[in-house]
Amino acid sequence: MSTENEGNEGTAAEAAPSVPSVPPVPADAPQGSPESAPAPAPAPAEEPTTQATTPMASVPATPPHAPHTPHAPQAPHGPQSAAEANWPPPPAVPAYASHGASGGGGGPVWGAPPPPQPYGPDAPRRKRGMGGLVAAVAAAALVAGGIGGALGYWAADRNTSGSTTVSASVNPQDLKRDPGTVAGVAAKALPSVVTIDAQGGDGEGGTGTGFVYDKEGHILTNNHVVASAADSGQLTATFSDGKKYGAEVVGRAQGYDVAVLKLKNPPSGLTPLALGNSDQVAVGDSTIAIGAPFGLSNTVTTGIISAKNRPVASGDGSGGSNSYMSALQTDASINPGNSGGPLLDARGAVIGINSAIQSTGSSVGQTQAGSIGLGFAIPINQATNVAQQLIKTGKPVYPVIGATVTMDEKTGGAVISDRGAGGTQAVSKDGPADRAGLRAGDVITKFNDTVIDSGPTLIGEIWTHKPGDHVTLTYERDGRTATAEVTLGERSGDN
Repeated sequence: MSTENEGNEGTAAEAAPSVPSVPPVPADAPQGSPESAPAPAPAPAEEPTTQATTPMASVPATPPHAPHTPHAPQAPHGPQSAAEANWPPPPAVPAYASHGASGGGGGPVWGAPPPPQPYGPDAPRRKRGMGGLVAAVAAAALVAGGIGGALGYWAADRNTSGSTTVSASVNPQDLKRDPGTVAGVAAKALPSVVTIDAQGGDGEGGTGTGFVYDKEGHILTNNHVVASAADSGQLTATFSDGKKYGAEVVGRAQGYDVAVLKLKNPPSGLTPLALGNSDQVAVGDSTIAIGAPFGLSNTVTTGIISAKNRPVASGDGSGGSNSYMSALQTDASINPGNSGGPLLDARGAVIGINSAIQSTGSSVGQTQAGSIGLGFAIPINQATNVAQQLIKTGKPVYPVIGATVTMDEKTGGAVISDRGAGGTQAVSKDGPADRAGLRAGDVITKFNDTVIDSGPTLIGEIWTHKPGDHVTLTYERDGRTATAEVTLGERSGDN
């Protein structure tokens, strides 16, 4: 088909008649080739005719998509009129419209012709569908706009300040923490922890921490916290609610670095902290430390047990002798002022007393340097034994083996000295070591199953026991290894 009617498509479309049930009968189709055919003038738009205005190369007797109707007569072969050629052809039917086309290459079976449609069989349907969709979208937009406007008006009416924030519930019950959480443990433990202020008669003093040991008003803390005010000073204990009470020293053990205070006028209803079992602590267990680092009372920090049986020697802060412990190591942040405070497990039970820290560029002990994640606590099992003895007699009791060892570290063991303090014998006559056959120069390498690498390590292990306990010592002498069974003796007091 030529493009002869370009520019008149809109007019022709508007004037196109509906498709009749029987194809219209045009005049005889012009014959001849397209090249020789003259170009007739286009038909007027307002009066369509049945004359073909576009030359056709040829019209087959049966168009490829001509419908097959049983009542239509067969078209003759050769040139014929447009009416006999079934012109114009009916619209093509999509494959899904056929209902079992007959075999032999025939076209689909046609049913009754569609009703008159001015714009073709499909266009009105699409336009009607799009119109319905547009109407539905417009209606939905109007409804949504109405709802949004109503909500906006309601919000503005409810809040004249223009704020659209939402406040969380302030119901006190909603703020409760589960007992097993750090917040729950801290909330329960803090009322039983005190900040200790020690002021010596010479003006020296400092701040530390302690915790309620029993309902009688005994407070458990470190010896080095109270040493400056133990003889002629003033001690006060301040609870988390700000109430302050005077206190006095009941007893202190310099070697263990443990002290017991008693409130002078203890309040009623004191709640002691529950005591755990430090022997059952495992590396990796959660820890919670409470104290007053650098004077910041009621500070809570968390961590884990980093190691057990860590040999630690720490000073008492007054230039006196060191104390020794087989400590629990934790990475919970511990700083000066945490000393004497409780180290809790995840249940809130006390497993140790925070006592010392390792600081960069300094030896183990209390310094003004900050925490580097190496804190040490006296195991509560040992501290409890000491506290009970101090409350009972006011003096500490130490288990001993009756031999003096060197304090050199990392010597591959605890070496028994040639001479004791003040020129005395290194192995006490008839003492536990003497009865077990030990002598000067022996190198103790094991205490039961614990490896001993120095004198401080041996002392720390001995002090985790009680006088009368039976232990096994492994030692080396002249290149040979031997063992000895020793029953621990005792020494009373720090002198």
